[in-house]
Amino acid sequence: MDVRRLRMLLELAHLGSMHEVADALGTTTSNVSQGIAALARDVRTPLVEPDGRRVRLTPAGRRLADHAVTILAAVEAARLDLDPTAEPAGVLRVAGFASAVRTSLLAAIDDLRTTHPGIVVRILELEPLESFELLARDEVDLALVYDYDLAPAEWRDDHEVTPLWTREWGVGVPTRDRGLEMADLADRDWIVNSRHVADERALRALAARAGFAPRVVHRIDSLELVDDLIVAGRGVGLLPRGRTSRRGVSVLRLRDGGAHLRAYAVTRRGRDGWPPLRAVVERLAHGHREGRRQNA
Repeated sequence: MDVRRLRMLLELAHLGSMHEVADALGTTTSNVSQGIAALARDVRTPLVEPDGRRVRLTPAGRRLADHAVTILAAVEAARLDLDPTAEPAGVLRVAGFASAVRTSLLAAIDDLRTTHPGIVVRILELEPLESFELLARDEVDLALVYDYDLAPAEWRDDHEVTPLWTREWGVGVPTRDRGLEMADLADRDWIVNSRHVADERALRALAARAGFAPRVVHRIDSLELVDDLIVAGRGVGLLPRGRTSRRGVSVLRLRDGGAHLRAYAVTRRGRDGWPPLRAVVERLAHGHREGRRQNA
């Protein structure tokens, strides 16, 4: 059904005259009459009947006019929701890894609660490959993902990528071994991420520079559990520098610069016109720029 014809029917229900509807909508009485007739053909039932020199709605016409109130309100809500100049409002679905949620998203949500209270954010804690799958299926609107400079991500043609921040990673070892170099760890068991391959790719690149192939034994997602395994002497693994690790764990700063984890906000191309998504991505990018200025 054409929403313009529904609007004509609703105005006719209120005004009772096609001439008055034409005046209200800025058109001709003939156009109103043709529009109502076409709407009747669409629903396959008469919508108006003669009432002296005027017309009135049939029972079916009155029922459709009642529906038109809801339909036209929903269409207007959708128009405002998609209007790039409208006040951002709506539910934004975000999938992301824990560090980006803590470092970037929570601060953005706090700020937007004041500036754009109509935005509601729903969070799924996921690794990048999982987030990309949901983004491709339009089950989330925004993915917070990462790669390493030694293991760069492969972006899709429809990805819009906004850099957020970079963190240096080194090798977590028992504190008693904090004076060792990468090459000294060739005979150790190694711990890598269980849900994303970038961690292992970066590790193998670092190990190759030091002249060995790492013996990967454990695959762990939680950094806290990686700490526990290191303290227990069960292995060593990549950890972010500057993070507060469990007592007994030190993170070696590698001479060649180690690996750098890079965080990104990723959306589908063409979706950034939606006001809530645009507002969140802009706030995340602003936080990234502010962080760079503070670290300069």
